[in-house]
Amino acid sequence: MPFDVGFARQAIVLMAGSRWWLLPLLPLAWPIFVRLLFMFNGETIEPEATQGTLIGIPLAALAIFLGIRVIAGEIDDGSLEVSYTVPGGIQKLWFAKLGASLAILIGAEALLAIAALVLFHTYPPGVLYGALQASVFYLVLSTAFGALFRGEAAAAMATGVVLAFNGMITDMGDNQIVISPFYNPFALAADPNTILSSGEILARTLQNRIGIVLVMAGILALAFMRANRRERMLE
Repeated sequence: MPFDVGFARQAIVLMAGSRWWLLPLLPLAWPIFVRLLFMFNGETIEPEATQGTLIGIPLAALAIFLGIRVIAGEIDDGSLEVSYTVPGGIQKLWFAKLGASLAILIGAEALLAIAALVLFHTYPPGVLYGALQASVFYLVLSTAFGALFRGEAAAAMATGVVLAFNGMITDMGDNQIVISPFYNPFALAADPNTILSSGEILARTLQNRIGIVLVMAGILALAFMRANRRERMLE
């Protein structure tokens, strides 16, 4: 099925309103805040930490907002029943929303990447993929929670709990766990205490990248299976 740009634009207007184009600009407040904070306390940030601290965190927050609007937004807006009558099936609408959300996330990441470069320092280009991977994971997860709990507030809280747990088990990015969406091989390679060789780091990185994609596909499939139960969703 070819991607319909016009349909995707209509879908994102339903999600975020006519001024949806402002969404990629909102995360820019985060690196500016961090820069001002570091100016006052004299702290610095390592280049490899750009993935999570400067780009990943605000991008994940934007992804959660977009994700809860994909399915749960229709429930809260009272438009879900109408959406089931969309020509081509309701999944066409959901895929359009997810595709438009991905485009917004990529645009936001491009702006964050420039901001991090201007306000801080250069960094490994590969951290951009890691930050995008984490944001897409939370986009998919919040979409699934929206279908499960049938409400934006509950979906946002559930996703926030997972995000907080992720931060807790990784010590806010200091520990690189392979199963984490925020896994950062550049931070692992830069750690002077690491006992892993470059080959082992590469192997772990491949496991993470492939594994997260498979997990996202599984979560999305379960979310659509749940949301396709029309009678249950409209109760």
